Amino acid sequence: QLQLVESGGGLVESGGSLRLSCTVSGVTVDRYAMGWFRQAPGKERERVSCISSSGDGKVYYEDSVRGRFTVSRDKAENTMYLLMNSVKAEDTGDYFCAAKYYRYSRAPPDYDYWGRGTQVTVSS
Repeated sequence: QLQLVESGGGLVESGGSLRLSCTVSGVTVDRYAMGWFRQAPGKERERVSCISSSGDGKVYYEDSVRGRFTVSRDKAENTMYLLMNSVKAEDTGDYFCAAKYYRYSRAPPDYDYWGRGTQVTVSS
């Protein structure tokens, strides 16, 4: 059974960097489209970045993070990463990774598997 575990969250100063990890167990990560989503206190969950399964090559970033965040996948480690550079106070929130089999999607409801999240706090 597919399981996702996020890690790497914490407290970071504005302008700093953080790398989140999403470790996948139970399946091979390159067969799944995956995404990072976040939820700020009092707000709805929003999309951050999505990456297709390895056969497709699609990568998407929300406008709010494009140019600052980089998503990647390591097949050997069976892990997806989110490198967050030049973080801002508005990047604060709980970050979740999600997965769905093969076909790329930007829509959160399309994702079948979710981790429990890791908290990111950006101090100004």
